[in-house]
Amino acid sequence: MTVKSFNTFRSILVLVLLVIFCPLAIDIYLPAFVEIATSLNVANSDVKLTISLFMVSVGIAQLILGPLSDKYGRKPIALFGIVIYTFTSYLAYLATNFDMLLIARILQGIGASATFVSCFAIVRDSFNANKSAQMITYLNGIVCFIPALAPILGSWLTTEFGWRVNFLFLTGFGLISLFIFLTTYKETKPQDSHYQGNILDFRRFMPMLSNASFMFNAIICLLSMSAILAFVTSAPAWLMTEQGLTMQSFTYWFSVNASISILASFIAPILIKRSTKKALTIGLTLLVLGGILLIAFSNIKQAWAFMVPIFITSVGFALTLGSAAGKALEPFSKQAGTASALIGLMQMSGAGLLVTVTHILNLTAPLYVAFHMLLLLPMLILLIKDNKQKLHYEMS
Repeated sequence: MTVKSFNTFRSILVLVLLVIFCPLAIDIYLPAFVEIATSLNVANSDVKLTISLFMVSVGIAQLILGPLSDKYGRKPIALFGIVIYTFTSYLAYLATNFDMLLIARILQGIGASATFVSCFAIVRDSFNANKSAQMITYLNGIVCFIPALAPILGSWLTTEFGWRVNFLFLTGFGLISLFIFLTTYKETKPQDSHYQGNILDFRRFMPMLSNASFMFNAIICLLSMSAILAFVTSAPAWLMTEQGLTMQSFTYWFSVNASISILASFIAPILIKRSTKKALTIGLTLLVLGGILLIAFSNIKQAWAFMVPIFITSVGFALTLGSAAGKALEPFSKQAGTASALIGLMQMSGAGLLVTVTHILNLTAPLYVAFHMLLLLPMLILLIKDNKQKLHYEMS
């Protein structure tokens, strides 16, 4: 193996490590939702807040952590994130009431935020624009192993030891990751990566906010994530309480969906390499189609009627996220941390807030998820009409 190949392998290993912190903290305890509600004497809808507020925290923290990574480097920010994530996972394990669990999850989101923003800044540091889009999609495929494996593990941990042990597992994961990161990663921040002004001077985000292509693609990331988050927060109660599925059956359906996502996320780069716009158009079409099918099947009280449309949207999500996120980051190679922070804020906090606010609609799970998927319809229309490629031009 050449030095260049070894460095590339090492970079990919670090990216894989950093990118799974956030989804692992979401997916491992999904089978424990009902038990948590019972144990802490709260409603199922309250337990959803442990995910949506976690996501809000992940996004907002990036406003500070992204610029800090441009100033001080990716390594110190990632290390900070891993340490905070590990400590707050243990705090969640010790939680004696719901407020304590919620606080732990919000703080845990800050740790996950640091690993998230570091990961995507490293992507932009290490690869060109087209490769960045493909790498983001590959990382999405790797992330999809988490929904496949984490609920299975979480189901076993919850059944054998109780819901708290899920967070003890996250604590151990954080400690092991800390050792691997310290012994593997070498700083990738470019020498000419510039940082100006005060950390709290948010005018640094103006180049991104004034860039039509960035905003269009970042909004697509936001709405796509909100659709996935709506599904994740609604599925446990809908399938296990309303449909009467056992924890094992619930895990099975999630695993099938994750397997489809894995396959789609490793095929998607082939389409993205040919044409990011075509890949994005197909992805958005599948997401909208999934929403329409959820509405059409909403009166069928069987698990397949809820999950089959989700299978379709999982393929759409794989095509959409890589195409949109890679395009949004493309013009900002010298401000990768800052740009990653802004897209992370929109994708995480924006999605978390949107999902939290739309709970007031009091829709059934199928209609609730469909509502979020159909929010992408205007973006699909704009993309199709974008003949001058002002919103999503092809990568060179």
